[in-house]
Amino acid sequence: MSNSSFPFSKKNYLFLFLGLGLIVLGFIIMGMDSTPHGSGFMGLTLGPIITLSGFVLEFYAIFAKSSKS
Repeated sequence: MSNSSFPFSKKNYLFLFLGLGLIVLGFIIMGMDSTPHGSGFMGLTLGPIITLSGFVLEFYAIFAKSSKS
C-alpha cells in the first residue's frame, strides 16, 4: 500500500480532467448552434454526444483501478 495522500494515480487524474474538458466542450458546442433554441445538428447531436463521452470518461477515471506501486 502506498503512502500517497492522493486517492487516485496520475492516470486517473488525467482522465478526470480530460472528461471535464469534454463535458465543457460539449456544452460550448451546444451553445454555438445558430438555429433557434439549439435545434440544429450541433445542438441536438454533436454536443450531447461529446458531453456524454465526457461523462463516460469521468466514470472510467473514477472506477479504474489505480496502478500504484
